[in-house]
Parts: sequence; C-alpha cells; structure tokens
Amino acid sequence: MQGVGFRDWLVTTARGLGLSGWVRNRSDGSVEAFFSGDAGAVDDCIRACRVGPRLAAVDRVKVSPAEATEMRGFAIRPTL
Repeated sequence: MQGVGFRDWLVTTARGLGLSGWVRNRSDGSVEAFFSGDAGAVDDCIRACRVGPRLAAVDRVKVSPAEATEMRGFAIRPTL
C-alpha cells in the first residue's frame, strides 16, 4: 500500500500507542512493519493497520511473531 501516506500514518499511530519499531515499503508494493512494546498496544496497532489511513485500501495484514528487540522510537526505514 504505497503512495497513500501509510508509513507516516503508521509512525504517528505506533508512537501514539507507545510502541517502538519501524516501517518500510517493500519493492513488491507491500509495507512491512515491526512493533515492540506492550502486547495490548501491539494488538491495537495491528487492528488499526487492517483499516489504515483514509486513502488506503488494505487488502490483508499478515502477522508473524518476531524476537523481542530493545528499540527506542518508531522510524521509517528505507525501501527493501
């Protein structure tokens, strides 16, 4: 979901929930994100991603567990 401000929206959303992590576009047109923080806040952020920002048309959200990582802040990473 590129070109609709999804990454900027997700930074604002994740920070508002007190999460750390990152978001980036992928060369296949998808968006990938990593969330670290309170489990309830992570679940809230995932639910928000299923809707996305106003101009988004989210087709699906795939959730995969990841190793816990000590991170600070929530940032946009370069496209992979």
